[in-house]
Amino acid sequence: MPATFAVRRTLVVIAALPLLTLAACGYGSQADDDDTSKVAAGAEKIDGLDSVRIGYFGNLTHATALVGNQKGFFQKELGATKASYTPFNAGPSEIEALNAGSIDVGWIGPSPAINGYTASSGKNLRIIGGSASGGVKLVVNPDKIKSLKDVKGKKIATPQLGNTQDVALLNWIAEQGWKVDAESGKGDVSVVRTDNKVTPDAYKSGSIDGAWVPEPTASKLVAEGGKVLLDEADLWPDKKFVITNIIVRQEFLKEHPKAVEAVLKASVEANKWINANPDAAKAAANKQLEADSGKALPADVLDPAWTSIQFTNDPLASTLNTEAEHAVKAGLLEKPNLNGIYDLTLLNKVLKAEGESTVDDAGLGAS
Repeated sequence: MPATFAVRRTLVVIAALPLLTLAACGYGSQADDDDTSKVAAGAEKIDGLDSVRIGYFGNLTHATALVGNQKGFFQKELGATKASYTPFNAGPSEIEALNAGSIDVGWIGPSPAINGYTASSGKNLRIIGGSASGGVKLVVNPDKIKSLKDVKGKKIATPQLGNTQDVALLNWIAEQGWKVDAESGKGDVSVVRTDNKVTPDAYKSGSIDGAWVPEPTASKLVAEGGKVLLDEADLWPDKKFVITNIIVRQEFLKEHPKAVEAVLKASVEANKWINANPDAAKAAANKQLEADSGKALPADVLDPAWTSIQFTNDPLASTLNTEAEHAVKAGLLEKPNLNGIYDLTLLNKVLKAEGESTVDDAGLGAS
């Protein structure tokens, strides 16, 4: 049997945070007349399911899900099975929803996926595909921070304790030779865990000096006068690292593989459409953000944010392992056994059918 391991107590506690109270969007909602969101005449339910419940964040790094919702890609592939959606603010709350059976499939960052997998001793989720790379930046107040060394002694925000950007910042701080207590965020740099929705206001008020955040929050800070001090892509080989995965409840995957395959097919089709139609895709993602949050992104935020993200079906599995090592070094995670965290069987089936290259699980696939 594989060795077991435990996530630090703090990460287990934060997984119980409440869900973000945004309106969930059912199939066909906010649909354009020319999109594919409507159920085709004569369509049948997949696996007899009334619905497949999909979770994602209100971030542009989750644009595959945003566009898949707005343009109806998921609904098209699910037929008469309703595609229902719930937006979240950060990973721990989405993992809690997955574990509770409130959602079936989710778009999520690598760190909460790792935490969720290890906390359940590898029993509750699988990563079944990739979605995006990049789109994360360290944005700072240029009046207070003019170089990387000036970050020492400053207050830098991340979205949530233990989330992907939090781990990345803590790892970067350690690589500078500085010390920070991971749980409290206190040390040579003050790490301030701040909801992405309020980070721009915190920046304007001066309560933080910068933030290590995903898009579009990074570009919102730039629009407020912030300066990009570091693009996280520059820290990775080939400038590629996983920022968004697709996960599924293992029970759901076992009982409803046809439904999971339909979601993956929709995801692949959405990414193909996004990459072929970047301007239309950007507009569709923004329209869904407006539907979920009540507010669209202005062009001076949307345009630069969009260009920093790559949309890919490849989960970039080797970088997930590296991010796990970063969490261990930061003291947020005991050394994990990630064997079995991936099951890319259905994704590769879809990719082959589409004439596209298959993807690799870096030796971490389920047996």
